[in-house]
Amino acid sequence: MREDRHVTTVLAVANQKGGVAKTTTVASLGAALVGLGQRVLVVDLDPQGCLTFSLGHNPDRLETSVHDVLVGDAEARDVVVGTEEGVDLLPATIDLAGAEALLLMRPGREFTLARALAPILDDYDTVVLDCPPSLGVLTLNGLTAARSVLVPLQCETLAHRGVGQLLRTVREVQQITNPDLQLLGALPTLYDARTTHSRDVLADISDRYGLPVLAPPIPRTVRFAEATASGATVLSGRANKGAAAYRDLADNLVKHWAGSELVTLG
Repeated sequence: MREDRHVTTVLAVANQKGGVAKTTTVASLGAALVGLGQRVLVVDLDPQGCLTFSLGHNPDRLETSVHDVLVGDAEARDVVVGTEEGVDLLPATIDLAGAEALLLMRPGREFTLARALAPILDDYDTVVLDCPPSLGVLTLNGLTAARSVLVPLQCETLAHRGVGQLLRTVREVQQITNPDLQLLGALPTLYDARTTHSRDVLADISDRYGLPVLAPPIPRTVRFAEATASGATVLSGRANKGAAAYRDLADNLVKHWAGSELVTLG
């Protein structure tokens, strides 16, 4: 009897609006998945290198990065670095800003990342892509390479601005470059359960766009800023509500990828 072939889950985390805890979600979710026994790679597609920094690497001191992989000067396997969280990282530097212009001139540019990751996918159970806060060619590469996409959404007024445009982009990717892409839904971030305002924003998103809202919401906590400044994730150090939420989210996603229904709010 033939064994089932290992299938790596590739998750894109995308929202062109900044300040929605997108990078925090990638780093913390990656660490939480490692805690569940998964082999995890996170990919920094943002030229600002915030994910790279938050996982303990200084982008200014790296000799190679995902930029070199995308332009064909290096293999992904040779650029991946380890982290104290147990997550492998394909890091970014400011050089990545120039990759976008180079990719625009290439045929099949949306598939560049997928081709670059293909040789190392079997080394991991989950790959999480930190897409930049834009809908340019780097985000299109992320969506084309992914099996599913998660949209972090800050629970504040006007947080949904641009969500419609992102959803249109996802639909276009599904029609043209990646028909298997699954939109998982919105992840509430910076959530304050004490306010009706946070709950109203979530209800508006669900009603306006028909987006599932994933559970649990990620609470607002100072621990996120403290962790980022120290080059670690919120899961390291003492117990806190942010870490607990990301562990629950990781458990929710792993069970979903194994065939269970996603746990959603409402």
